Amino acid sequence: MGIFSTMNIASTGLTAQRLRMDVIANNIANANTTRTTDGEVFRRKRVILRPRNDNLEFRTRFLPQALWRGMGEGVRAIKIEEDRSPSRLVYDPTHPDAVITGSLKGYVKYPNVNIVTEMVDLISASRAYEANVTVIQNASQMYMRGLEIGSR
Repeated sequence: MGIFSTMNIASTGLTAQRLRMDVIANNIANANTTRTTDGEVFRRKRVILRPRNDNLEFRTRFLPQALWRGMGEGVRAIKIEEDRSPSRLVYDPTHPDAVITGSLKGYVKYPNVNIVTEMVDLISASRAYEANVTVIQNASQMYMRGLEIGSR
């Protein structure tokens, strides 16, 4: 593991959490969008994160061999997927997107975005982002201390 591995790992976390915050902001912005450019109701989106798998190996005699593989690689976003849960139905026969015929006559399909859920996710992503910033700051301070000690 190199000297800057800590910063590289934390930077993957920063990138992933920033993407999460962008997707959440888009969900909140479209919470009342009843029609997108393709004519469908907006669907909530979410980021799927997985550990990076660069086949790096970190070896130390203090860890069991089974834990060597997969350490110190960081995280990556593998995709942004739509939440396929049902849309929210609101009765408003005067709305231009109201259903005209059938059993749902007069109902409008609103996005499956729950503002409370989005805010909780936003706080979680924000705290994870802050934690990664703290890791980078602490690693930087540690490296600077090492340079100070080495220069004496």
